[in-house]
Amino acid sequence: MATLISRLPEGILIVDKSPAKTSFSLVSLLRKLSGQKKIGHAGTLDPFATGVMVLLLGSHYTRLSERFLHDDKEYAATVLLGIETDSFDCDGKILSQCDKIPSLEEIENILRTFQGEVWQTPPMFSAKKVDGKKLYELARQGKIIERKPVLVKMETTLLSYDYPYLRINVRCSKGTYIRSIAHDLGQMLGTGAHLSSLKRTRSGRFRLEQAVPQSLLEERKISWQDSLILFKDLHP
Repeated sequence: MATLISRLPEGILIVDKSPAKTSFSLVSLLRKLSGQKKIGHAGTLDPFATGVMVLLLGSHYTRLSERFLHDDKEYAATVLLGIETDSFDCDGKILSQCDKIPSLEEIENILRTFQGEVWQTPPMFSAKKVDGKKLYELARQGKIIERKPVLVKMETTLLSYDYPYLRINVRCSKGTYIRSIAHDLGQMLGTGAHLSSLKRTRSGRFRLEQAVPQSLLEERKISWQDSLILFKDLHP
């Protein structure tokens, strides 16, 4: 009598990560849903951030992670002017506050700095490693060390300005820190600033419109199998 061998599902799943959730909560959720142990990703998001996460199910697809990690990304970001935090985002401790209200002209002029090739210093609250140690681990110990600037590419567009909220769209290369853009904007405007919200709208060829909401996956209200993207569905 022939033995039936069941194959675990493999493919690419684009998920819209929920706020206040870790990226690895998605990996854990998909392991439970699919039974697939080998699940990778093409770039994480901070817990407060939302939007596109590319999840890779199965060994054939996890091998693609490095390829997708190097894809450019696109974000819709909200910068809160007047409040500077130690982590450059809304999860950090407030370091300073300022009531200066920049003009729209000031903002438009400074945004010209965030175009093309830009040298950016990685923030202390990041997963980047220096001498084998993650920067955020040192930051949590109250340590600040020298970081070498990294050359990144970006295209920054003003979406709206209603003080203290400044909304921007950023298209950028791998390794760009949107929180650093927010912090640097605040420094250049003389107000201080931090990143108050962030949504990844694109990762390489994958867009938010293709994404399955994490909340619907958690509530079992959507078929994740029907949303899997296979090799044959990928276009150059």
